Amino acid sequence: MPKIKANGITINYERQGTGEPLVLIPFLAADNACYAFQVADYAKHYTCISVDPRGAGETDKPAGTYSMELFADDIAALMQAIGVERAHVSGLSLGAATGLWLAGKYPQRVKSLSLHSCWHKTDPFLKVVVQGWQSIAKGLGNVTEMVIQGIFPWCFTPELYAAKPDYIDQLAAFVRGRPQQPLDAFMRQSNAVIAHDAAAQLARIKAPTQITVGRHDLVCSTRFADVLKSSIKGSELVVFETCSHAPIYESVGEFNEKTLSFLKRHTG
Repeated sequence: MPKIKANGITINYERQGTGEPLVLIPFLAADNACYAFQVADYAKHYTCISVDPRGAGETDKPAGTYSMELFADDIAALMQAIGVERAHVSGLSLGAATGLWLAGKYPQRVKSLSLHSCWHKTDPFLKVVVQGWQSIAKGLGNVTEMVIQGIFPWCFTPELYAAKPDYIDQLAAFVRGRPQQPLDAFMRQSNAVIAHDAAAQLARIKAPTQITVGRHDLVCSTRFADVLKSSIKGSELVVFETCSHAPIYESVGEFNEKTLSFLKRHTG
């Protein structure tokens, strides 16, 4: 996997497929492999550039304060460094929040914007949830196990746990097989989640935008999706009726179909 210096750090990324560039930005604590179930389909139509964000995977994890704006600066610098002038940009959760900043601050870089399980500004409920994850991570001393024990239940519905326990186990094994995030890096990333406020960026977004949310998502529910849709001109909203925070795993076929349909409409 290639690495490149951008915005003062070494960023790890993977490039797969052919066609117009599609930048995929991971969620909290994840590396580029989190989109494995999407890249298989996306790469048939797009050059997928899957990134390890600052603090995760094999990208540098420097000290200091992280923010969604800083993550967006990293992506913009990466695009410039690898010669990608403009790209479709897609992210889930932390990745989507980063996308808000990227599209607002660097509109010339974003051809289309896909915001999955997104939120524009952290509210008191979300702050408490993330602080709970921080407490679990500190208690376990292990970010990977915190993700499985603490974050998974917010990502998947009770019905998925009941119907497909083996699938949950497979996802847990997948997470355990990825590079383990250090506790201090998780704290810096999650503090960026708590401090996130991109409300002022929404009106600046000019790219065609798709917003998706799981009907049963409590973390980034329709309480955020409705504001995003009304504030980003011309945006469209898709609700995955059987999903929680991670439709990319809970309803892979439907997620890929509806997100690819949006991307194809804005290709060319």
